[in-house]
Amino acid sequence: MDLDLGRDEMVVVGASFGTLRWLNEDLPAGSVVLVDEPELIRRRGIERFAAELPLVSRLVPAEYQTDFDVDALLAREPGLAAARLVMPGHEYGVGAAARLAERLGLPGTGLAAAEIFTDKHRMRQLADAAGLANPAYELVDDPTRAAEFARRHGGRCVLKPTRRSGSLGVQLVADPAEIATGWATSAAPPAPIDAIDGRPTGVLVEELLVGSEHSVELLVADGETIFANVTDKRIVGGRFPVERGHTVPSALPAEKHRALRDAAERLARAAGFRTGMLHSEWILADGRPTLVECAARMPGDMITPLISIAYECGFIKEYLQVLRGERPTLPARPTGAAAVEFLIAPPGRVTAVAGVREALRVPGVLDVQLEVAVGDTVPDLISSAQRSGHLLAWGADPGAAEVAAQKAADQIRITVA
Repeated sequence: MDLDLGRDEMVVVGASFGTLRWLNEDLPAGSVVLVDEPELIRRRGIERFAAELPLVSRLVPAEYQTDFDVDALLAREPGLAAARLVMPGHEYGVGAAARLAERLGLPGTGLAAAEIFTDKHRMRQLADAAGLANPAYELVDDPTRAAEFARRHGGRCVLKPTRRSGSLGVQLVADPAEIATGWATSAAPPAPIDAIDGRPTGVLVEELLVGSEHSVELLVADGETIFANVTDKRIVGGRFPVERGHTVPSALPAEKHRALRDAAERLARAAGFRTGMLHSEWILADGRPTLVECAARMPGDMITPLISIAYECGFIKEYLQVLRGERPTLPARPTGAAAVEFLIAPPGRVTAVAGVREALRVPGVLDVQLEVAVGDTVPDLISSAQRSGHLLAWGADPGAAEVAAQKAADQIRITVA
């Protein structure tokens, strides 16, 4: 990534360790100012982590996840005014990054879009107003109302917190009687690793839809879409709908690609989304794109590197160029395909890990990463944070990439007691 950045010219709000490691491989030393919550700096050891990355010039403590006072931050840190771009590091930095960019006169999502796409209830209301397909939904404050909703919609529903990411707190409920016992999982989910304790959330109950799942990644500059990709998603079965894999590009026919892209662009325009990356998730219910989620930031789950591989581009570089007010040229179509398969170990204490060498020998496999080792404890799978690793694979088409990724994943054996 050849991006001309001087010292302190990029501000990242919220530390995503994975994203910062990627950026560290290509960005100049001292080019990034990292802003994060004092509580998270202590809890996550961010000061030590940042000191190991040459690209981070300094770490700025700031309370930004609840009441962010951007003027107070700039008065205390006047050097931030020299920034040429501002990027959210994760979901909980989206609002603050939008406010800081607006205050500095830099490109960004826009305040209205940032607020909408970090609140799932407001997102649903926007989709309704824009005429986009939504499941039936209701904002509820107790399990009784959620159970009544489920009974009106065939006895099944989805429960989700309005202000969480990574599938945290999302449940597929098959029986209204289960809602009372599982209520706290959605109403008071544990704090994510990158969010402060006690961050407030409401609860949405939604109609449970059936259909294939996909995401759309848009790169938008001044309200104009300059790149769009459709991704196929694979979900773990059961109560907690955690992603187990993605393939770029989607294997859907061209007309379905167009329908998903059109729906995503309508959503962006309705929110007044200005500049940046928009990652929206959809279910093709009865063939119609129906909105699931949307995030005004880079997608997680390795989708960004999958796009770089499949389209032979530097997708993060182009994203940063857009945030700097530039209009990069991206490929109109992919030259191949890429897939990620996540490793899902059963809960328990890890006693053995084997098969990594065998997985790397599978044709098309590019990388294997394990997040667990012997002696670690694997928790129950309730969000993406509990997965045990991943692998990346390339293929000439989506089917070949997906087969290679799944074949390699089958070689890895994580034994637990």
